[in-house]
Amino acid sequence: MPILDHLWIILALPLAGAAINGLLGKRWPQTAINTVAVGSVSLTFVAVAELVREFWQFSGPLPYVNNYFTWIIAGPFRVNSELQVDQLTVVMLCVVSFVGMLIHVYSTGYMAHEDGYYRFFCYLNLFMFFMLTLVLGANLIVMFVGWEGVGLCSYLLIGFYYLRKSAADAGKKAFIVTRIGDFGFTVGVLLAFWTFNSVNFSDIFHQLSTMPAEGATQVGVLTAIALLLFTGAIGKSAQLPLYVWLPDAMEGPTPVSALIHAATMVTAGVYMVSRMNPLFSRAPLAMLVVAIVGAVTALYSATIGLVQTDIKKVLAYSTVSQLGYMFLACGVGSYAAGIFHLMTHAFFKGLLFLAAGSVIHAMGGEQNMMKMGGLRKQIPVTYWTMFIGTLTIAGIPGFAGFFSKDEILEAAKSGPNANIWLWLMGIVGAGLTSFYMFRLVFLTFFGTPRYDEHHVHVHESPKSMTVPLIFLAFLSIFGGWFAAPKLVGGIDHFSKFLDPVFSAYPVPGAQAVAAEPAASGSLELLHALTGWPVIVAVLGLLLAWWMYIKSPETPKRLAKSVHGLYLLLLNKYYVDELYAAVIVRPLLWMSTHVLWHVVDEELIDGALHGAARTAQASGGELRKLQSGNARSYATWVVIGAVSFTVLLLGLWMAR
Repeated sequence: MPILDHLWIILALPLAGAAINGLLGKRWPQTAINTVAVGSVSLTFVAVAELVREFWQFSGPLPYVNNYFTWIIAGPFRVNSELQVDQLTVVMLCVVSFVGMLIHVYSTGYMAHEDGYYRFFCYLNLFMFFMLTLVLGANLIVMFVGWEGVGLCSYLLIGFYYLRKSAADAGKKAFIVTRIGDFGFTVGVLLAFWTFNSVNFSDIFHQLSTMPAEGATQVGVLTAIALLLFTGAIGKSAQLPLYVWLPDAMEGPTPVSALIHAATMVTAGVYMVSRMNPLFSRAPLAMLVVAIVGAVTALYSATIGLVQTDIKKVLAYSTVSQLGYMFLACGVGSYAAGIFHLMTHAFFKGLLFLAAGSVIHAMGGEQNMMKMGGLRKQIPVTYWTMFIGTLTIAGIPGFAGFFSKDEILEAAKSGPNANIWLWLMGIVGAGLTSFYMFRLVFLTFFGTPRYDEHHVHVHESPKSMTVPLIFLAFLSIFGGWFAAPKLVGGIDHFSKFLDPVFSAYPVPGAQAVAAEPAASGSLELLHALTGWPVIVAVLGLLLAWWMYIKSPETPKRLAKSVHGLYLLLLNKYYVDELYAAVIVRPLLWMSTHVLWHVVDEELIDGALHGAARTAQASGGELRKLQSGNARSYATWVVIGAVSFTVLLLGLWMAR
């Protein structure tokens, strides 16, 4: 049975796993839960692998669409249950299914002693279902189902330890903040239907193919749709100003951080912008906004990561920063570079989060790096894999992050929508990234132990946790080599594979960018190895080494000398406090003192209670008429008859 003709199988497998474990898992042993949860996502990966094989042999028109049934009909509004496959879908399916499978395996070891084991894997499987739905959807509504579904699962998984107030609050914060962005996304979908009379990608893109680009300073309907959709991406992918939920989301179990907040869900916004590239390419003002938001977020988040002491919080701000690079790539028109970094980021950030989880597991739950140190010999597998992940995210030549980040910065510097200021912010952010990531490694694994060795028994994690680390470390090294031939005058195979998606609907009248003469292989390689991205990465490494290995007292002296700046960064620019003062507390006051006490209690409840009291009082007075005295009743009958007679006479005389 060809998977290409039965794409629903890819969705049905994790959904079945979630349903089985959710309904029956409470009474099952962990081995049975593992079999269902890991087995369902493993079969999903097998199905995706078979899909890739069939796709490679497919010679028909793309995207390949499966229409199963008509879902919604409301006047002219018609939505089909449609799934599609093209080159972009294939990349996303491979990343989501393979990284998701590894994280499921890792979770069997990490969560082995936690309560609610079956519930955790139910949520994790359900998340896989919704993320795959988002990727496979052939129209905006099916995509939106997956979009909202991953938001729901994020809330459930972040708040998994719901008895802990901080975790419950973090889950609610994530849900509410992303809903703000999703409101804009919803309005954008409605405006897209109003404009194109369809929500299908194929219909929208074919209509766009005949439309010219709007002006660089023009806010037309295309720009409005693009900006509204991007609002949803800002929330889902944790960009300024809606990034505040993601650092708090570290309250969830570490595998959740790896899967949802590094490899899959937070990249949904990048995928959406890339999928809607024919729209964004015709809205240059929207693309500029995307690029600016991405570059500023990349630099801003990197500065916060410099001084954080919680190992997961450092990685959280690193995730926000790396997502900024992906949006920078999309904003300057290099969508393939953005997706390339999305893929490599899934490898190295998934690795870093899982390695951090292994460190936390070895330290008995401790997350403060200032209470670690000297761990590299006790947990060597965790150390070496995390060191590889750090080399990758820093952009050291030869590792996956080097290829993808270099493409983004090159596009920002010399691409068709290049902007030297955006490139400069990207370069500074890259240097800061290298510094704070090597700071993390040196504080965690080097120096003398800063923990009580009598009470903390450091031990390497079980193979169920270390084997996924090794796989992701391998991908972090070699996952970017699709682009390696370009450095010696060859072809970037990754960009070539995605080119049909991003060049299918060129802007009418736009001048093609003239290709620069190909440099010789040796010059291209020399330029890549000695360019600014590599220079700042090495400088960041050396500075971190000097400050935390060679002269470990320097950070303390520096923090004292610039105490105000240090506190500003340590407290994350006080943005949460600012939002609480300007938005949260006024809304709470308004809801409590106006909507609750005035509108609800005094107006609504007052009207209802007043009507009840009036009816009760009136009934009490009328009740007195029922005296039981026959003469009283006769008197009322006479009064009524006389009154009725007078009324009839009055009406007759009026005629």
